[in-house]
Amino acid sequence: MNRLPATTPSSHLAAPATGCAVWSADQFRRDRAWEKTFSDADISELEGAVSQILSAGGTPYRFGRDDFHLPTLGPRFSRCAWQIENGCGVALWRGLNVDAYDAERLKILYWGIGVHLGAPISQNARGDLIGHVRDSGRDYMSKNVRGYTTQARLAPHCDSSDMVSLLCVHPSKSGGESLIASSGAIYNQLRSHWPEYLDPLFGGFHFDLRGEGATSDPDEVTQAKVPVFSWADGWLSCRYNQKTIEDGQRKAGAPLQGLALKAVQKVGELAVADGIRYDMAFKQGDIQILNNHTILHSRTAFDDWPEPARKRNLLRMWINQRPDIARPLAPEFADRMNTGPRGGVHIPTSGTPQL
Repeated sequence: MNRLPATTPSSHLAAPATGCAVWSADQFRRDRAWEKTFSDADISELEGAVSQILSAGGTPYRFGRDDFHLPTLGPRFSRCAWQIENGCGVALWRGLNVDAYDAERLKILYWGIGVHLGAPISQNARGDLIGHVRDSGRDYMSKNVRGYTTQARLAPHCDSSDMVSLLCVHPSKSGGESLIASSGAIYNQLRSHWPEYLDPLFGGFHFDLRGEGATSDPDEVTQAKVPVFSWADGWLSCRYNQKTIEDGQRKAGAPLQGLALKAVQKVGELAVADGIRYDMAFKQGDIQILNNHTILHSRTAFDDWPEPARKRNLLRMWINQRPDIARPLAPEFADRMNTGPRGGVHIPTSGTPQL
């Protein structure tokens, strides 16, 4: 586990992060317990649960774990969630033939997996519980544009939930690789080689909420300074996005500069450094699940197919861990969107989320 064996340290330098969540690229490549493949029996069980939901007149978002019966897979997904929290922080499920399902069935199947992993939360101001990660032709450098709606390279970051899950419906023509890194390993590198950067990182920053905070103000930032690294009851957690930190500090009237700027930049550099970064290419049907508190993820830019039906499309869920599994979070760290501890994106208007 990515925590100390005792209590929260009084100093940022008290001890290194330890456990399975602290890994190098070579260690992660050698131990592939994080990679899983659905068997034919697993697929049959998923499809049976989907058919039961449809027979009962059920729709996505309107059913929970107890309604989506997975006698064999259900306990495995629960163990997966536990391992995401206590292990390396990554799972990759392969072998789902997405072409075998229409959009409604695929949405029900994916939602069923999500509610067995934890509690999905809103991920944008539309209230989407399952969202599309695809290019909408927007410019990532424009104000309040979120990177997942573009084809641009995405720098290392964490999403605003305990876990993020991505289902690859269509991969890109080229590019779009997922790059992941252990935030505990990055912390240990800072502790050993750049300890002067830890004070500003633990002190925190006002993150830009891109118009999706509790007030919907386009210039709203986090009320508290959210730490990049945070200890709580011996658990080390990370919250990082260089762009939203820089934009947030600028909107707060205190542009990032000096040691704080160098510290934030160094985290991003380490997250893509050889030996720390692990590269993962998405295949159709892959489901990647990451722990946002222990993993930084990024993406290379991609080129899309010209045919609309073949364009890159990942279905995304932001998922919070069940209370019996979830790690403790410091109050200033837990309120990520000004919507309360572990709250999702504020939804200014009512309505049923659409896929």
